[in-house]
Formats: sequence, C-alpha cells, structure tokens
Amino acid sequence: MAGAPNNSETTQYPDLVIVGAGLFGLTVAQQAVEHTGARVRIIDIRDHIGGNAYSYFDEETGAEIHKYGAHLFHTSNRRVWDYVNRFTSFTNYVHRVYATHDGEVYPLPINLGTINQFFHAHYTPAEAQKLIAGQAGELAGTDPANLNDKGIQLIGRPLYEAFIKNYTGKQWQTDPAELPAAIIKRLPVRFNYDNRYFKDTWEGLPADGYTKWMERMIDDPRITVSLGVDFFDESQPYNKEALKAAGVPVVYTGPVDRYFGYELGDLKWRTVDFKEVRYDEDDHFGCPVMNFSDADVPYTRAIEFKNFNPERRDAQNPDKTVVWEEYSRFAERGDEPYYPVNTDADKALYARYEAKAAAEPNTVFGGRLGTYKYYDMHQVIDTALTAYEEQVAPMLKK
Repeated sequence: MAGAPNNSETTQYPDLVIVGAGLFGLTVAQQAVEHTGARVRIIDIRDHIGGNAYSYFDEETGAEIHKYGAHLFHTSNRRVWDYVNRFTSFTNYVHRVYATHDGEVYPLPINLGTINQFFHAHYTPAEAQKLIAGQAGELAGTDPANLNDKGIQLIGRPLYEAFIKNYTGKQWQTDPAELPAAIIKRLPVRFNYDNRYFKDTWEGLPADGYTKWMERMIDDPRITVSLGVDFFDESQPYNKEALKAAGVPVVYTGPVDRYFGYELGDLKWRTVDFKEVRYDEDDHFGCPVMNFSDADVPYTRAIEFKNFNPERRDAQNPDKTVVWEEYSRFAERGDEPYYPVNTDADKALYARYEAKAAAEPNTVFGGRLGTYKYYDMHQVIDTALTAYEEQVAPMLKK
C-alpha cells in the first residue's frame, strides 16, 4: 500500500485518496476500511459531504432542505437496500407528483385518473387505451426524428401538448421540434389509477436526514475528510500530480473532462437554478413536488420540503413554509452539472475520455461526473460497491 510522502512536503500519504465526498466516494471509503483496514483520505472542493444528496435543516420552518434539489431514495436492488439500512432507517414516504396545467391540478405520471380528469370522462382502461392510440393521428406507426412528433406518437397530441411539450421545452430551453426523438424513447401511461411515481420494491427517506446517514457511513477513525480542497490545486498535498508521482491509489468522482484538462473538449450538461420563496402559511401546495406544465410559468417545478416529512410535523413551524422553484438550463464551466445532455456527439466524446480514463494508472473513475451518466442514488451505491470489489480492492492489495 502507498505511503510515500510528497516530494515537497512531509505528508505521509494514506493508502487511498478519494476525490469527492458524494455517495460513490463515501461507499468506496466505507468498504475499503471495512474490508482491508486501509487508511483513507476523502477530499472535496465543497464545504460539506454528501455530494448532491446533501441536506440541512432550515431553522425558520424546520424543513429538511435538499440543497441540490429533491432526492428520493428508491430501489429494487436487495444488495443496495441491505447496505443502506446499515446506516439509516427509512420513513414510509411514497413519492407522488402533481402537475398544474391551465389552472387545474392533475396527478402524474399520466394515469387513468389524469386521462379521465383531462377529458371529463369515465373511461375504462380498455377505452382509454383505444382513445390514446387513436390520438397519434398521422404519426401513428411512423418513426419520428424529433421529440415533438415522437411525443404525439406515443401518447397522442392532447396529453402531449398539455403535460409534456412545454415542460420539456423549459427543461431543454429548446423547442421540442428541434430536439432528437431519442430523449423520450417512451412516455409511461398507466391505464389504472396508480399514481405512485416509482415502481421499486423499497422506497422512503432517511429518518434522520441525508447528512446524518452519510456521516454514519464514514464514522471511522481511519477515514479522514478534508473539505474545501481542490484536487487540481498543486499548493495542497493531495493534488493530482503529487498523488500520481507518489503512486497513491485514487478514486476520482469529479468531471472526467476536467481530470484531463478538457483536452478533448467539454462534455455537455444541464444544470438547475433554484429560487427560494417563503410563505406565511403551514402548507402552500399540499404536496412535496408540483410540476408546472405550461409555458407561461418560467420554472419547471416547485419543491415544498416540509411535505416530504409529515412525520416531523411536531418539530416544524406551522406558520411558515419554504418552497424552491426550479429552473433548468444548459450548464457552463463553473456551474453545477446535473444531467448529461448525451447527444451522439457527447457520447462519442465521452468514449474517448473513457479510453483515457481506463489507461490512467492507479485511478478509478466513478459516480455521475466521473462516468458521464445520470444515476439515481441506488445506482450510484450499486456501482460503487462493484467498483470497490472489482477495481479498488485489487489496487489496495498491490
């Protein structure tokens, strides 16, 4: 195991350095300590652990604020469910989403309740299926090239234009007729009254909050966390060049293009901006997430954090609530990258970066940013457990 000091410092390096204190990095750190007794140093440029799953409690309302947008835990993966339950219990929260369209609120995903409310009807499941199939019109049986036509083909023009078209346009800052059809390979429509958003076996929110959960993951004296540390800042000892020179194994969860100095070009991402609004009332929307499907509302959705945790009502302020309005746009360097754009050009560019990453000695790339993929939390943890077993553990045994 590596332990050589920095040439210009008296630093005694740990056995493993992890760049990024998100769920991927925390999982690998926990596994390394548990299975090999390794000494691990986690560094992160932010001032907190947890990556985009980080949360904090708002003093005025008592709400748990998800700093980087709503995070809902759900999985059907037994390995992941057993693993996370070592560090937290979960509430019985079940995620349901509603959408405001033309002054009326509808349940999402589109289901029989949405359909019957929208058409002021009482269709049976078979009648609703026949109706939707017939509303594709001239696009039925075709292979549309753009998102707009694909959406109409999938769910018919009325529902597409009410719930998908303008919402998607706001997400992408682009007319859906100019977006590739591949963005929406399918649009789920349920021909029953089930409006549960996820279909996974297990679902809930960490009982004590996300940050407490993640603090427990690394509650071990062999794990040291250094916050506000930039991996690319050569004035601090845990920088890329110094670690490479010393042969220290590294798990890197930052942007893969940044690691290589953007030498092949920038991978494209979408980001999200939030506008906070406070109301002098107990409950503003009556649900945690409200989508806004119409073009005249500039934000895509609003998150009312108190409503994620009704079990905490006694600890919350009944006279105040806080809402975050969510605005989507293309990311630039310096923005928080959320969703990979993933055009064919982006995929080709990532393939070239992926080849460079595979050839990088003593370095494992992981997480959303390190692999240019959108992951839900359970997927991050699953890939981290696998990466530890297949890539990190062999490095530590050298």
